[in-house]
Amino acid sequence: MYRCLALLLFTLNAYANPDYTNLDQWLCHPEQANFCAQDQSSTVIAANGSLSQEAFTPALDPEIDCFYVYPTVSMDKGGNSDLLPNHEESRVIEAQFARFGAACRTYAPTYRQVTLTALRSRILGEAIPVDGQLGYNDVQQAWQHYLPHENNGRGVILIGHSQGSGVRNEPGKDVGGTFKHMPLCRAADQTQYIVKFASFRSDAPPPDNTRFGRARNPEMRHLQTACNLPGALNGGTAELQAYLSTSGDSLGSSSPQPPWTKAGPKIDTPFVQVPGLLTGECVEHDGFSYLSVTVNADPNDARTDEIGGDVVINEQVAKDWGLHLIDMHLAMGNLVELAKVQGEANRNLHQICVG
Repeated sequence: MYRCLALLLFTLNAYANPDYTNLDQWLCHPEQANFCAQDQSSTVIAANGSLSQEAFTPALDPEIDCFYVYPTVSMDKGGNSDLLPNHEESRVIEAQFARFGAACRTYAPTYRQVTLTALRSRILGEAIPVDGQLGYNDVQQAWQHYLPHENNGRGVILIGHSQGSGVRNEPGKDVGGTFKHMPLCRAADQTQYIVKFASFRSDAPPPDNTRFGRARNPEMRHLQTACNLPGALNGGTAELQAYLSTSGDSLGSSSPQPPWTKAGPKIDTPFVQVPGLLTGECVEHDGFSYLSVTVNADPNDARTDEIGGDVVINEQVAKDWGLHLIDMHLAMGNLVELAKVQGEANRNLHQICVG
């Protein structure tokens, strides 16, 4: 009887309103051991196939905070998740946020997001009930706790991906368009700005039914959405300093990754780097604005000529998703370096968004 009562109370607490004074409601927080302490080491694969390892070094006394809202990952059965993190929340922190610990104090609240279960049910035409406002309210409450109790006038970078970036308005081209208050970043030491991109393969641009690369609201389709890439903030092509996962994507089913080298030892770090293999450029084409990703394959070198990361549904690549699953992975090194510059530039509270 007591065991059943304890289980009932545990279940009720999982769905109760969050209390962000409780450290258990944070996936990452400076005052507790958490998901941001996961291994971030990587194997660097040179064009000739030689391997070297890069250890991860967290910042000892960072000048800036990073506040992260994770994307749609929960496999909970209902339309909205509970507040109990599982393997999928751990994986996405590992892939998308823990590396920012090289530049920031890290904060990541749990929230009752719309689940991946609900998303998949909608794609299959069998939608289950969801509360789209619930997760937003949770994140807003976490933010309202963070500002007076944690921030103390420090600079802060807001980081979100997919559903996690929906806690703010969609940014447009510089100031205006679909975003009216903050400009795009055009210099690494600029403050109060936006960095935003949606990635597609250069040989598979957004189709007409794309989910990304243009405003989702039909009434705003005439407005240009935003794209700016760290490393080429004023436009042009830049090398993508990617940290690609060796254990697959963290958000759902994706196309498989071919072997990283055509011959060589197994990679035993959580991430790989492939210097020079990937480049990106923000382009505007047919009403879309997106990050065009090129794989600079060389059949004569020892590395892979392809990267995985496409969304696969019923064994078919879903071109309307682009490389959404690895958006953050593709430019992770670029983003962390930008955060480090911001740590040097910010001494007072600024709001900087990456999504």
